[in-house]
Amino acid sequence: MPPLIVMGVAGCGKSSLARAVADAQGLPLIEGDDHHSDTNRARMAQGIALTDADRQDWLATLGRLLQAHPQGAVLTCSALKRSYRDQLRAASPGLRFAFLDITPVAAAQRVAGRSSHFFSASLVDSQFATLESPVGEPGVLRLDAELPLPTLQQQVQHWLHQETRA
Repeated sequence: MPPLIVMGVAGCGKSSLARAVADAQGLPLIEGDDHHSDTNRARMAQGIALTDADRQDWLATLGRLLQAHPQGAVLTCSALKRSYRDQLRAASPGLRFAFLDITPVAAAQRVAGRSSHFFSASLVDSQFATLESPVGEPGVLRLDAELPLPTLQQQVQHWLHQETRA
């Protein structure tokens, strides 16, 4: 199975969907947030948005992690810009993206309701400002992030099955 990135802004449900898909497919789960540097984590906790330069080493690390799982893996990553997605595609040919599309209001509510995450709710607006929609790019499935998790999981699994048959 091709590797899959579950992507979108903070609060869209990346971790929940990626865990569900990885479990159902028997694939390893890579939580992208676990691979941010301490400096980047501190910046985000203080409400400071990351720059492209801040993200470079993180994206390179994620690319290496995908390469280390040639039989497939499910990775969570915001992948907000096309250039970030292209960097990951270069590291892992055949890479697919499940884009959890959510409104700014819903994302802000979800992030504000999380108590155990380092990401500051004040950064949600900056994520939407940075987001370059992947809709229309090859290997991308757009999902309504407000659908129930089992529905989203089924949609992703159906799409991946169709993609591997094509």
